Amino acid sequence: MRTFSELEREDLLKALEMFAKNWLAHDGCWFLAAEERFGMDTAIELDTAAWARFAVTEARRIVSTFGIPAGGGLEALGQALALRMYAAINPQRSEWSADRRALRFFMDGCRVQETRRGKGLPDFPCKGVGIVEFATFARTVDPRIRTTCLHCPPDAPPGAFCGWEFTLADEGA
Repeated sequence: MRTFSELEREDLLKALEMFAKNWLAHDGCWFLAAEERFGMDTAIELDTAAWARFAVTEARRIVSTFGIPAGGGLEALGQALALRMYAAINPQRSEWSADRRALRFFMDGCRVQETRRGKGLPDFPCKGVGIVEFATFARTVDPRIRTTCLHCPPDAPPGAFCGWEFTLADEGA
């Protein structure tokens, strides 16, 4: 039996994708268990609290592991977003505003919402959780970063998933 240290790059990438899918499946199983036990509103409240904690942990680990400069602004955030667990399983993209004062991030695919849509279910209303998750992640990378939701279920345009805009707060703010 081979160990991870013996795997070739292609197999390591397969393992990364598998781990990301397992992570997301666990998140979904946890949420469904909470929803069954406590109802949707309480499950979303618990999910929001969990993501507030996890976003800090994920951001700190990415910054530390990949040597992203502390307080590195929007450039550092762009690097960190590209290394989140989501990036291994959800197509995503970042784009800069013309003046490079804003970084916009879009999830072009979302396994959670695509699974729900495939089952004929409405989108999961993840906007509230997403606001906490993305704002916390961004502030952990650089406390000056401010986050605005451009769109997110249940308010996303047809066929779209979530979109976020990040800016740096004025030094005096």
